[in-house]
Amino acid sequence: MNNQLLHTPDGVRDIYGDECARKLAVQEQIKNVFHLYGYQNIETPAFEFFDIFKAERGSVDSREMYKFFDRENNTLVLRPDITPSIARCVAKYFMDEQLPLRLCYLGSTFQNSTSYRGRLKEATQTGVEMIGDDLIDADAEMIAIAIDALKATGLKEFQVELGQVDFYRGLLEEAHMDEETQDQLRELIENKNYFGVEELLSEQTMSPELKRLFLKLPELFGDIDQIRLAKSMTSNLRAVRAIERLEKIQEILDSYGLGDYVSYDLGMLSKYSYYTGIIFKAYTYGTGDYIVAGGRYDKLLEQFGKNAPAVGFAIEVDRLMSALSRQKICTKTDDVDTMILYEESARAEAIRMAGELRAEKKSVQLLRKDSLHSFSEYLACASRQKIKSLIYLDGDGKRAVKYSTEDGEVQA
Repeated sequence: MNNQLLHTPDGVRDIYGDECARKLAVQEQIKNVFHLYGYQNIETPAFEFFDIFKAERGSVDSREMYKFFDRENNTLVLRPDITPSIARCVAKYFMDEQLPLRLCYLGSTFQNSTSYRGRLKEATQTGVEMIGDDLIDADAEMIAIAIDALKATGLKEFQVELGQVDFYRGLLEEAHMDEETQDQLRELIENKNYFGVEELLSEQTMSPELKRLFLKLPELFGDIDQIRLAKSMTSNLRAVRAIERLEKIQEILDSYGLGDYVSYDLGMLSKYSYYTGIIFKAYTYGTGDYIVAGGRYDKLLEQFGKNAPAVGFAIEVDRLMSALSRQKICTKTDDVDTMILYEESARAEAIRMAGELRAEKKSVQLLRKDSLHSFSEYLACASRQKIKSLIYLDGDGKRAVKYSTEDGEVQA
């Protein structure tokens, strides 16, 4: 037999049984929170024209995209990032809308990146985007929704790390570095590589104060005092205003009663260059990577012809599921209520009984008994599938025996 016939490619996986039921339940819990905040569903295609994700959009590196051609020889891409797709959609259908749009989504993203640490190449994301609001209140609402969504899944021990891209860019304006050096510095700071930052800066010409602050960036994480320290170390107006925005966001989150979930990291610099203001990620134990990522992207929609600020985030559902499992947090699922096992001659009665139960909003599996399997095998099958009870209709269809699959109780 072909070795690939029963296997999935590297970076994708099958989800079935209890795991699939739990994942659907978690997605529903998160969606309910989005709706409680007034966000409306949106769906975009799983593949788009390559132009949607070109380098100038500031999204995923072209080398990490799955590209293919249609019959007209257009280059298409399996979406690696849902945000540019939503930006395109909003620019097309809501060009004249002046007031904020609140949108939420669920979908897969596809990135042909390394599978290091088991990272999936097809990942499920669910998230929200607020289009048309540049106020601090919108930034705070994003973080509040993310926290409430994680809490709704049963997660308790997690932290949201908040950064500010504009703080870093304000410093870069002073430094006058070329683009390649800026990229190298960003990567070193994000990886907390203090010695690498020191070595790179030794080759640059800038004021001692600015160099000192760049060197300090990998260490500027923790409570709000860390960002206040950063503000005291610079007179750069853009950088100072960026910190002041973070301070005001903290005040608003305190009003939500969620301030304790937030910490700060000025060395957090996203690989997505479309971010223009706050960025944030949420972490918990049981997974080696962030479970939420988002931020403000005020210039992205301009590239699609609509001048509108925006802010949003995505929850990495697969990573969240891994964390919930490792933290032994139970997710309530909708198990099947009843299996009706019937002899061929009792088919009509079985169908009638199933119809009555379904009319009562109870889920029912119909299964005709064959001679190859014993009754105990059917009972064990129902138990494996977590079906709550089994009803057996014998040959004349007049006698029903109900078995509880949980405790083995028999009721005639």
